[in-house]
Amino acid sequence: MTDVEENVPGKDPGDAESRPCLRDTVNDVSKLSSEIGMSHDFHMEEKVLPPGSLEGRIKETMHNAFWDHLKEQLSATPPDFSCVLELLKDIKEILLSLLLPRQNRLRSEIEEALDMGLLKQEAEHGALNVPHLSKYILNMMTLLCAPVRDEAVQKLENITDPVRLLRGIFQVLGLMKMDMVNYTIQSLQPQLQEHSVQYERAKFQDLLNKQPSLLDHTTRWLSRAAADLSAPLPSGADAASSACSSPSEAANSPEPLSPTMVLSQGFLNLLLWDPEDDEFPETLLTDRARLQELEAQLRQLSLLASVLLVSSSFSGSVLFGSPQFVDKLKRVTKALLEECKCRPEEEAMLTVSEQLAQEIHQSLKNMGLAALSSDNTASLIGQLQNVSRKENCVRSVIDQRIHLFLKCCLVLGVQRSLLDLPGGLTLIEAELAELGQKFVSLTHHNQQVFGPYYTEILKGLLPPAQVLETEVASL
Repeated sequence: MTDVEENVPGKDPGDAESRPCLRDTVNDVSKLSSEIGMSHDFHMEEKVLPPGSLEGRIKETMHNAFWDHLKEQLSATPPDFSCVLELLKDIKEILLSLLLPRQNRLRSEIEEALDMGLLKQEAEHGALNVPHLSKYILNMMTLLCAPVRDEAVQKLENITDPVRLLRGIFQVLGLMKMDMVNYTIQSLQPQLQEHSVQYERAKFQDLLNKQPSLLDHTTRWLSRAAADLSAPLPSGADAASSACSSPSEAANSPEPLSPTMVLSQGFLNLLLWDPEDDEFPETLLTDRARLQELEAQLRQLSLLASVLLVSSSFSGSVLFGSPQFVDKLKRVTKALLEECKCRPEEEAMLTVSEQLAQEIHQSLKNMGLAALSSDNTASLIGQLQNVSRKENCVRSVIDQRIHLFLKCCLVLGVQRSLLDLPGGLTLIEAELAELGQKFVSLTHHNQQVFGPYYTEILKGLLPPAQVLETEVASL
């Protein structure tokens, strides 16, 4: 990707109109490079247009017009094969693109079977056998497709209409192309990650050379993190940390500060960042949108866990011991919170509390258990509504425990941190694992890129011996 600027065609580098386009191209490349670098399961997906959208309707209309035109051509007397030849040419290119370098025999076979010069001659003499060619293409797709596409290819074999079959072939080949792109990305993941780190660091160094004060906010961010760790623990913090025994020993060590501890605290502080604070660390500006998404996901999980904890005390052990019931409460709560995400939490919880009270009341009746009394229903609704308040004791404890879990993830990794989840978080284990993995991937990639800068800053914040004891390159 270092040759992006060289490969941008067109205008003179000094042309004012070309610079924004070039800058956007570089930014897009940087963003994609960063996405691949920090995500081990990064994959491309086909763009799905919203149902009923203008773009979707236009696309469908154009596609239908093309396939209708193709049908008219094949139904004519004599048949007109001009569009079919163009399709076969595209299909041949796609099939060849799906081959691995060592598959020379298949490459020769496809070149021979779909020899466009020969097919054009057959079309001119009205002898082009479209069903036979479609059958050959299906056989080749069966050989080349990933197992996940076997069923889709098999369904095509049952289509007898030649136009519908060609349309289906094109659709499945599009999916197979995406499969090959993702396979290639996964194969090159280590090289892409390394390139992403070097590329982003070089771009940042260029900016730093032009603006020496570019690390001022980053320095203040790390200074605050070190100060937070040096401050006395608030009342109740020891109890919260004990919820994760072995991870807490690493995450809340009484030993002198290390670069690892300061960076972990700094990254956690980003999830509590005041939107009004403009001094966001420069080394994380490109990740700010992702961090905001993680912060929103964290808030949703905190609400969800708090809701489930309150609900459990009103449901009884029999009802709440049913995995199906708990899953239903989670689905209902998630759906309602998603619908209300643009509204204040207090308003969202009004809807959630009333709906969950009905679910619990009805489920108790269905199981032949004592239903909620009017007083208990009112109490349940009131307590559920209160979890939207930051000072709520249930919400406060859940917040502390989720942050402790994330701190453990940074120090020990996600899987080890899941082995001993703090109380109240077991019901959202899968969601926490996803959040923790995203957070760890983001911070790890950021450290790989900016580790040398963090090391220099921490030399001025920590005693020299402590800086030397711990490598900043990885947590």
